[in-house]
Amino acid sequence: MPTRKASLPVNSNDLFLTDGGLETTLVFLQGFELPYFAAFDLLKDEKGYAAIKDYYRRYLQIAKNMETNFILESPTWRANPDWIEKLGYEKGDLVAVNKKAIQLLADLKQEFEIDIPQIIISGCIGPRGDGYIPGNAMTAAEAQAYHAAQVNVFAKTEVDLVSAITMNYVEEAI
Repeated sequence: MPTRKASLPVNSNDLFLTDGGLETTLVFLQGFELPYFAAFDLLKDEKGYAAIKDYYRRYLQIAKNMETNFILESPTWRANPDWIEKLGYEKGDLVAVNKKAIQLLADLKQEFEIDIPQIIISGCIGPRGDGYIPGNAMTAAEAQAYHAAQVNVFAKTEVDLVSAITMNYVEEAI
């Protein structure tokens, strides 16, 4: 993963905008079926890919109009080993799925980087389990080993930082 600490939002007093509810928008406003709320699954066909790209474009346009920075949060919340398998993908698809999601964001960054002061690409990891109902808890070491699959893919892409969303117990979140 590139080291650009000086440019990350945590080291700045600058305002950063991000998107607001990818999966909710896709399901409830655009009528897409998202098994297990897995937005990355839409990347497998042109219509879904275009819908995700257009979703981010709307927010990037707001950032452009407001002359503010932007964090592109990847649609990979469910693109981890267990959820990939539950969705019928092969274990080996984890790398390709995550790379494709990040490449979509990298393309958007390139499209808007002239008009937006700073665009950060954030690789999103989600919980191993449900996220809203604590189940089989991992130790911190188990969680690190489990999520390393996704984080290692991100490290070989244009991801600037990794976010962990909807982790419902400390050991998985750290």
